[in-house]
Amino acid sequence: MAVPLDDVTRAAVAATALELRERAGRLPVSWVAPENFHVTLKFLGGIDEARLPFIVTALQASSAWHAPFPVDIRGLGAFPSATRARVLWAGVGDGGEALGALAGSVDEGLAKIGFPAEDRPFSAHVTIGRVRMPGRAPELTAALMGAAARPFGRVDVHAILLMRSDLSSRGARYTVLARVPLTGQP
Repeated sequence: MAVPLDDVTRAAVAATALELRERAGRLPVSWVAPENFHVTLKFLGGIDEARLPFIVTALQASSAWHAPFPVDIRGLGAFPSATRARVLWAGVGDGGEALGALAGSVDEGLAKIGFPAEDRPFSAHVTIGRVRMPGRAPELTAALMGAAARPFGRVDVHAILLMRSDLSSRGARYTVLARVPLTGQP
C-alpha cells in the first residue's frame, strides 16, 4: 500500500537525488527511479491474486475512517543513520501523524484477514536509494545532514494505492492494482 507523490514534489525529490548521486562517490547505491517515488504504508510481499478482493475490501474499511489530508515531504536522511547509510530517504513533515494513523488503520485492517501486524513503528519516508554495500561517503553524509529540513512539496493524500512490484535488473516496475479513496465517512 502506498501514497504516490504529485509531479511537482516528485521532480523536486528527483533533482535532489541527482545531487546525492554526485556526492555518493564510489559508494554502490541502487537509485530509485523518480516515477517510483512513493510513501509505503505497508509492504505485503508476494500474495495470491485470489486474495486481492479481500485485501481491497479490508483497505476500503480501513481507509473509510480517514478524510483526505495534506503531507509535507521534507528533509533528507538515511537508515540507520547518515554516517552508516543503507537506505537514503526524503522525509515527511507536517501531516506525518495523519499518515501514521492511516498506516496503523491499514495494518489493523489487514491483520484481520491474516497479514502479520507490523512489529516496528511506522516511519514515513520516500526511499530514493539503497546502499548495496556499506561504506564511508563523507560528502554524502554531509549532503544528507545539510538538507535535513529541505522542503520538497506538499502532497494531498486523497487515496491509497495497492501496488504490485515486479523486480528486474533495471529496478522495480510498479503496477497499480487498486485505488482506494479516503472518504472520512465510514
